[in-house]
Amino acid sequence: MFEDYDIVCVLGPTASGKTRYAVDLARKMDAEILSADSRQVYRGMDIGTGKDLDEYGDVPYHLIDIVDAGEKYDIYRYQRDFEKAYRDVLSRGKRAILCGGSGLYIESVCCGYHLPDVPADPALRAELEKYDDETLIARLASLKHLHNTTDYDTRKRLIRALEIAIWEQEHPVQRSAFLPKKTKYIGINVSREERRERIERRLRARLESGMIEEIKGLLESGIAPEDLIYYGLEYKFVTRYLIGELSYDEMFSGLLTAIRQFAKRQMTWFRGMERRGIEIEWVDPIRS
Repeated sequence: MFEDYDIVCVLGPTASGKTRYAVDLARKMDAEILSADSRQVYRGMDIGTGKDLDEYGDVPYHLIDIVDAGEKYDIYRYQRDFEKAYRDVLSRGKRAILCGGSGLYIESVCCGYHLPDVPADPALRAELEKYDDETLIARLASLKHLHNTTDYDTRKRLIRALEIAIWEQEHPVQRSAFLPKKTKYIGINVSREERRERIERRLRARLESGMIEEIKGLLESGIAPEDLIYYGLEYKFVTRYLIGELSYDEMFSGLLTAIRQFAKRQMTWFRGMERRGIEIEWVDPIRS
């Protein structure tokens, strides 16, 4: 069924059960899994990013726990790290399954996107810090099409997105290029109602299993609160709770809403992939 493809991609919104599906498929295919998650790359950020490492069992996985928490990892680095891991899997005679919910990460490696390697510009960042978010967003929108709010869901992301956009306007950018992969896309299909229920159930389970303690430990290890807030969602809301900016109830309700909105944006991205001509076979999740 998959012999004619270079790689199989299992995608879906958060809490849809894509990891379980990918692991089941990997066992049938004698394949290894490459993660397409922009936050699971960080060591020590386990519960909050939903690594669910126990689900993998004996199935090898890649691109998880490859950089220290507190670092800034970007899609340019991911593209290079993916290509190295992908070639390693193939060199050992194995098949590769890409699994994740980051549509941009998925397309960057499956479609051979050309991405800029833009250096940090401390002077520009200091200048941009003088302006409010609305002004910065307007400037960013004047320089590039805003695909979704992940470009500016935190102030640091917004300034970095502007830094890249301004650089591209003013410099000839060196770009990395990788060949597109012939990809079989499988999407995990859950209804909006089930997705909302799964998200709340999983959030409660994560809180009960020590997510707050995990993030408290990261803060105590010396990672600055603003660096954890940069990662968004769980790390943004729980950090704000731990430093006293939010009550527990405010943290929980705000985080639940944010995760649901994030899942909606993920589905919007996947539908956009289909409109761009990418065929996704939607399947039901594996039921317990």
